[in-house]
Amino acid sequence: MSLRPAAMRGALACAALAAATLAYSQNAAETFSATATVKTAGNATATVPVTIVVDRTMPEDEAAKLTGAYKSGGAEALRKALVGVPPTGSIKVGGGPVTPTRLTVERVTDKGRLLTIVTDKPILFMGAGVPGAKPREGYDFAIVDFEIDAAGAGSGTFAPAARVTVKNGAFTVEDYASELVKLTDIKKVK
Repeated sequence: MSLRPAAMRGALACAALAAATLAYSQNAAETFSATATVKTAGNATATVPVTIVVDRTMPEDEAAKLTGAYKSGGAEALRKALVGVPPTGSIKVGGGPVTPTRLTVERVTDKGRLLTIVTDKPILFMGAGVPGAKPREGYDFAIVDFEIDAAGAGSGTFAPAARVTVKNGAFTVEDYASELVKLTDIKKVK
């Protein structure tokens, strides 16, 4: 396990959603291709293609309602608040199933756009550097955080199974995996 508040601060800029989010609803879906890469302590490297579809980003008020639910009652309260909220897109890792995304927030940066995407279930448990590790209670989400430039190219991070907590009023992401999964070669394909 690793705590990655710096790498995933956008992932839970959910705390900053209400104040700092410059999210807006998009009219057209966007599709991004990326390569997820993990390097283990033993220097083994594994890569897999990832497809991320963003059907819509959330307006500030919608995101604030959901993050408020999480702050007040944790993962269960967030799940209840998500009832009836349409998915914001999807994530597909390799040949695995398509996982709907439930929160997608966009913020403008000096380099372009920062997209933070959250699923309401884990996508993959990676333990000891290998996929297929046993699920553990509390790792209820998957989080993608990436920055793209005006041409639609960029990089980011991916926590395929994550625990979200609130510490000192800010969201913190604890990744199930002990190794950081990097997203590279992100390209807007549609």
